[in-house]
Amino acid sequence: MTTDSTGNDRGLRAALASLRGNRPFQRLWFSNVFFFSGVWTQTLVLGWLAFDMTHSEFLVAVFTAARLAPMLLGPVAGAFADRHNRVRLLVVACAWAMGAVSVVAALATAGLLPYWVLVVGGLAIGLAQSPSQPARASLVLELVGRENLSNANALNAMALNMTQVIGPGLGGALIAAVGAPAALWVSTAWYGASLALLLPLRGYGKAVHDQAQSVLAMVVGGFRIIGRNRLAVAVLLVTLAANTLLWPVYQSFMPVFAEESLGLDAAGLGALLTCCGIGGLVGSLVIAGLGDFRHKGAVFVVGTAVWASLWVLFALSGSVPLSFVLMCVIGLSSAAFGVLQTTLLLLTTDPAVHGRALGLQELAIGIMPMATLVLGAIAERAGLDRTVFGAGLLLVVALVVLTLRVPDLLRFSGKDVREG
Repeated sequence: MTTDSTGNDRGLRAALASLRGNRPFQRLWFSNVFFFSGVWTQTLVLGWLAFDMTHSEFLVAVFTAARLAPMLLGPVAGAFADRHNRVRLLVVACAWAMGAVSVVAALATAGLLPYWVLVVGGLAIGLAQSPSQPARASLVLELVGRENLSNANALNAMALNMTQVIGPGLGGALIAAVGAPAALWVSTAWYGASLALLLPLRGYGKAVHDQAQSVLAMVVGGFRIIGRNRLAVAVLLVTLAANTLLWPVYQSFMPVFAEESLGLDAAGLGALLTCCGIGGLVGSLVIAGLGDFRHKGAVFVVGTAVWASLWVLFALSGSVPLSFVLMCVIGLSSAAFGVLQTTLLLLTTDPAVHGRALGLQELAIGIMPMATLVLGAIAERAGLDRTVFGAGLLLVVALVVLTLRVPDLLRFSGKDVREG
């Protein structure tokens, strides 16, 4: 019994390696927890308000598109992350989010919130969230070093999964208990806590690029530098393919699966998504416990292929118990993609272009709204099950072709950036 306890303690210490004794990363990690708690809470509340005001699925989609549109600014945001102090950028983004949500909450409390202001508010909140991601992710490497990067990114993914599980549920409970305006004020408080944790980090996150060069020149130069890096391009292509083919399914079409394929009600849908979130938490914890492991590229590619294959099986499953099991394993395998896409991008590129590399990643993720519309149109004609089946197979084929073209990705361990 003592041996087992010691082994568990060692495993937990390994999984939390980046948090132990590293006060700056501890502050950033808890700041991320509060920030994304605010994101997920206000996402549900604002979406509910949009539908409650309009009773129009299309107008809800317009609101969602406005909220996600700033993701297309990824390359510019990445240039800012390379050119300016990254902690200062995060402080500005967090204060901006807190102010934007406060305005929307005040108008909702006063009963003066029209739909068009809600759309503008969603855009303003999106401007705080998406463009800050390159600065947020690139700061991690400075705080923990290369050896702990996989562990730190896994812990950040774990925080995101936690807030993705808890935030929407909390938002729904708050709407039922105290109303949507009060729920928005709670979301504002989360942003305030995140901001307070960032302020002591102002000595970190210094710019890594000469500010004499214009942002446009930096964006163009970043495209050129990263475009010559086969490993970085390969990682970005996997991100683009996954966000084109399968992430839209999880983000938009799970209610359709739940109702039409599995006969589940809203509570059943919530349980299904919770299974995926729990699987993601476990997967992130496993990767965190591996530390600075070898063959990160192979785990990234194979894990993403397994994730895509499980979606193929989910599309074929008409069984409720099997679908719940598959959703748990889908969440588990998604950690390989979610954690390592950022880790590999940082390890395969020079620190001078980290912000711009992560900005390109944000741009690749930003394809999701457009991809959602395309997949939805295909599903209208072919059926959602067949659409997801085909999308999963297509992603597996794309991964095979990519690794045949860039076999070094499978062998990449991240010990030296010159491997890329």
